Amino acid sequence: MENETEFEQVDINSFFATSNSEQSSLLQPKIEEKVECFTEHQRDLINLLMPEVMKRDHERAEIFLNRISDLEFIASSVARFPSLLEKHDIAGGIRTPTTLIDSLVKHQVDGDKTLQLPSKAILGKGLLVAKAHTLSSFSKYAKHMGPEFDKLYQAFDKETILSMFSLLSEDVYMSLISDNTQPLEFRREWAYSLLLLWEHWNDQTIETAAPVLQSVWTARRKLAPAFGTMMGTSELLLISMQMDDQWISFIKNKMGEPGVSQAMEEFLFGISYEQIKTLRQTLKESGIPAIGRDEVSKFLGEHVKADAGLDYRDFYSMYTVRRDNARSRARMKVEGPKKTLEDYFIQFVTEQNKEKQNNDSFAR
Repeated sequence: MENETEFEQVDINSFFATSNSEQSSLLQPKIEEKVECFTEHQRDLINLLMPEVMKRDHERAEIFLNRISDLEFIASSVARFPSLLEKHDIAGGIRTPTTLIDSLVKHQVDGDKTLQLPSKAILGKGLLVAKAHTLSSFSKYAKHMGPEFDKLYQAFDKETILSMFSLLSEDVYMSLISDNTQPLEFRREWAYSLLLLWEHWNDQTIETAAPVLQSVWTARRKLAPAFGTMMGTSELLLISMQMDDQWISFIKNKMGEPGVSQAMEEFLFGISYEQIKTLRQTLKESGIPAIGRDEVSKFLGEHVKADAGLDYRDFYSMYTVRRDNARSRARMKVEGPKKTLEDYFIQFVTEQNKEKQNNDSFAR
């Protein structure tokens, strides 16, 4: 005869040595003060938009207000998780910013790192995505309000793109931290920047780099590149003429490195290093000097999306393709760029900032 194990139901409240009112409160979410999920500038833009929406479309205004309330609720939930910039006694032991930085720098593993990241980082990332979509909705609505609201539309569009770049910068920092060829000092600095990003989901370095990368993306979109043996040369010169001193300095100092120039070509033309190489050979054998974007698929013999719009989702999507390809090459130890253009540029910005700090210290 088989033994049967029976379990007796026990009220979970019996585990708590408290009064009935206290027992009940333990199972209820804490009521916190509202946490602001928008920056002061974003809040000012919303305050300009909402009165106009209320006048034009009361139902749409209610949808927007509900979305803002939902985001604030999520932000309050994220804020309740332990700060990544303070010392905490958690289930796994004592956690400090230093132990987190050490973990990021020293413990490198292959594969997806989602389950190894702090809960606050994962939840904050979800909040950032929802916030970007909301800002994009505001931008699209403002765009259709009439030409007199063009500045408001452009301001919301800029905030949407900055949110996307904050999302992108997480990947960039993770990639740079994993690069054992970089100085330990830089890797620890990037790890600390990553903690700041996870805590606040904004970053000074990416705020500096984002306008430059966005301008390159916009210029790239407007150009009509010629895919051929001189691939990238004329387009790069045209783009560089439109950029600021930091970008020109990056081009002058780094374009001689094969990885950087290869990553630039991937960024410019929207196809992989391997596809660029195949296309070059095909055109050379066919005696064709150059082709346009719309002919790329035909000559490669496969459908490729060599073009993309100016939408923030297009930018991020094409970035992730280049990112995944670069990581695969690094893992498989095959030729081609092992980093994205964004990786190389943020690394360059960090190097410049560090050099400036050192020079300023020496000057004192």
